[in-house]
Amino acid sequence: MSRELEGKVALVTGAARGVGAATVAWLHARGARVLATDLRPEVDDLATRFDGVSTLVGDVALEETAVRSVAAAIDRFGSVDILVSNAGRSVNKPITETTAADWDELMSINARGSFLHAREAFRVMREHGGGVIVTVGSFACTVGLAEAAAYSASKGALAQLTKVLALEGGPHGIRANVVAPGVIETDMLDNFRADSREYLRSFGDAHPLGRVAQPGEIAEVIGFLASPRSSFITGAVVAADGGYTAA
Repeated sequence: MSRELEGKVALVTGAARGVGAATVAWLHARGARVLATDLRPEVDDLATRFDGVSTLVGDVALEETAVRSVAAAIDRFGSVDILVSNAGRSVNKPITETTAADWDELMSINARGSFLHAREAFRVMREHGGGVIVTVGSFACTVGLAEAAAYSASKGALAQLTKVLALEGGPHGIRANVVAPGVIETDMLDNFRADSREYLRSFGDAHPLGRVAQPGEIAEVIGFLASPRSSFITGAVVAADGGYTAA
């Protein structure tokens, strides 16, 4: 396996499970040192599984967490070369049942959290001569998703944030892109739907490939965008949705 990221330092949010944990494993296998963060203390398990991975527990929606995470990566590894902003949450409700609290929660975690971490990482990357920011969005970045107003709006915000990061970052050697997955088989679904397994199967049929994604498949796309192999890609929303948005 290529050690193409040897000497690089990555910060991954929402790293305890699913796509985040798969991304930590992908980056580590290719030589990167990784600071993995999550609200859940189980993120600490990654430090025992992988030599060269350090962890931090914190809420991505808080400004202090973004500041503390970037500072910790610098303190422990000396830099931040790659930011993977993966932490997110969803609420599945019709628009008439979506509360102001639902809206504020998803905007704070999905959009505000990504903005804060990108801002702090951008400052370090600018000083160090460049870097890569990869944000995990959703097919809801580009198409509407019924009964997910707050989620769709928060993911759409990530697409626009990324375009600005790409424009401002280009002169400093900073690239920024969004991965837009389709439905992924993770425990995230269990957090907002009682019928999550049936829902998963129904969405599998909606993807032209006839199934939903596995976390490792999305980690592969994130890793590609974080690597030098994608050196001329920036400001893009990269679909990894099994063809869901092809129609």
